[in-house]
Amino acid sequence: MAVEKRAAREAALARRAAAHEAWSGHAAGHLSEVLAGYRGVPLAGYMAIRDEIDPLPALEEASAHGPVGLPCIQKKDSPLVFRQWEPGAEMVPGPFNTFEPRGPEMRPEIVVVPLVAFTREGARLGYGGGFYDRTLALLRAGGPVLAVGFAYGAQEAGALPLEPTDAPLDMIVTEAGVISL
Repeated sequence: MAVEKRAAREAALARRAAAHEAWSGHAAGHLSEVLAGYRGVPLAGYMAIRDEIDPLPALEEASAHGPVGLPCIQKKDSPLVFRQWEPGAEMVPGPFNTFEPRGPEMRPEIVVVPLVAFTREGARLGYGGGFYDRTLALLRAGGPVLAVGFAYGAQEAGALPLEPTDAPLDMIVTEAGVISL
C-alpha cells in the first residue's frame, strides 16, 4: 500500500505543480461562495505551502462573519489543534515550513482540507502524515463536521489507494467549481 500511495502522490504532485504554474488569478472564488452559505459557522482552513491552491482570500472573507482557525501541529502522530486566526494576526513558524497563529484554540464545524489528490467519490490522498485523517476522526466523534477538500481540478484521480483510516471528504471545491458528494 505504501508503494502505491507514494506513486499516486508523485503523479498528483506533478499535476498540481503544473496546474499551479499555469493558473493566474484568484482561485478561491468557488470556495468563497461555498463558505458564504455557512456564515458564522466556526471553520478552519490552512495557509498554502509549496504549490497548494490558496484558500486565504476565502478565509479572509469568512473571518468577517465568524471564527476562522488555522491548524497547528502539536507533535507527530497526533491530531491537529486549530487556533483562531484573523487577517493580520501574528503568526509563528511551525513544522514543515508552515506558520501558525497564536490565538486561542477553537473547534471548527467546517474544515477546508488541503490535499495531494482526490476522487469524485470523496477520497483524499494527503502528504502521508495522517494529520487530517486523525483530526477529522476526532472532530467527527464529537459531532458533525463538514470536510471540504480544496484543490486544483488537475489533482483529481480516477481512483486512489485507500486504507480504513483515510478520512473521506464531504465536498470538493476546485478553481473550476464545486463537486458535491
